[in-house]
Amino acid sequence: MGFGQGLSGLKSAAQKLDVIGNNIANSNTVGFKASSVSFADVYASSRIGLGTQVAAINQDFTVGNLSVTGGQFDVAIDGPNGMFRVEDQSGAVLYTRNGQFAPNKDGYLVNAQGQYLTGYIWDSVAESYSTEPERIRLPMGNIAPKATGTGSGVEARAMNLDARAEVPEVDDFDPANPKSYNMAVPLTVYDSLGRENRLTQYFVKDSDNNWTVHYQLGDDPVSVTHQLKFTNDGKIDPTTSITRELTFTVGGGADPIVTTFNYDDATQFGGNYVYEFVQDGYATGEYASLGISADGTMMANYTNGQMSEIGYIVLADFANLQGLSPVGGNAWTQTADSGAPLLSRPGFNGMSKLMSQALEESNVDISTELVNMIITQRTYQANAQSITTQSEMMQNLLNIR
Repeated sequence: MGFGQGLSGLKSAAQKLDVIGNNIANSNTVGFKASSVSFADVYASSRIGLGTQVAAINQDFTVGNLSVTGGQFDVAIDGPNGMFRVEDQSGAVLYTRNGQFAPNKDGYLVNAQGQYLTGYIWDSVAESYSTEPERIRLPMGNIAPKATGTGSGVEARAMNLDARAEVPEVDDFDPANPKSYNMAVPLTVYDSLGRENRLTQYFVKDSDNNWTVHYQLGDDPVSVTHQLKFTNDGKIDPTTSITRELTFTVGGGADPIVTTFNYDDATQFGGNYVYEFVQDGYATGEYASLGISADGTMMANYTNGQMSEIGYIVLADFANLQGLSPVGGNAWTQTADSGAPLLSRPGFNGMSKLMSQALEESNVDISTELVNMIITQRTYQANAQSITTQSEMMQNLLNIR
């Protein structure tokens, strides 16, 4: 008569209770995945089993509830496929579902364990992403200014010159005399140093369907004009020049402002003056916040209203998630059983998308764990009773004379 079966049952039940206790303890741990125990019987050349053993500790990688936090650096994986790729101080690669990140003193996004979030970084000069995942770093300085005219220039996206207008009373145009022009449109443009400059367009009706535009930068004398001609239906005449490239000298160490004016959408209807001019320049701006889209794209927002792409967060997936080795801190490492990671952009190649300003809660079901705890307690008591019964039977055997 042996006690091995009962002892193995006690040991296995105790291990399962440890797993249940660990699940309950981490019920509020962000990104935590609950574990379960798989048992196997033990035989050794006998029809009578020798008890039980723990065959495996399996982790449940189902998705936990997503909770909105409002934190600009919080991000959750909205689906079962994918894990964040992080690096520790030594460069070792780990994988996690915990999306709680924050910038460290050097501007790198790290989690509570100091592990660096990685992704593919955008190179604005080469206009391409890095070929290998790199640590993601927030912008440290101001965004460079952009001079007006380096892109689309100045565009009249909505402008109507009143066809009912009369030719001005004063023949000689003078920006100081409102009677010498019909409409003045002020516009802020930027030089190569990001300084604001006031540019004013003065529209003068010469005759039916014909207008002259005068340009003035600051208080400089007006020396350049442009002719606008409209057809009988009030639209800009496509046979005439609807664009004009102008050069303005600004001084102060800045390059001249060279920009194109585009009046392609201008009209001349019998209605009020309407104008909406847009220009492509802007001043320098300080980093203000970070935005993360569903496909992992990270955009830096600046105080001047501009945005600049940093790169995108990379996700990793494995053929066998159960083969990953947990190392604590809500992280796993790759093993031979898990296989090599598949790296991809969120939302592509089967990867789940991201949800910004949200976190994935633990997938532990407290009700299920409490029920399992009661069952495991009864199993432990039954195995203990089995040992007690065998001990009593052994004592009776020893008492036979």
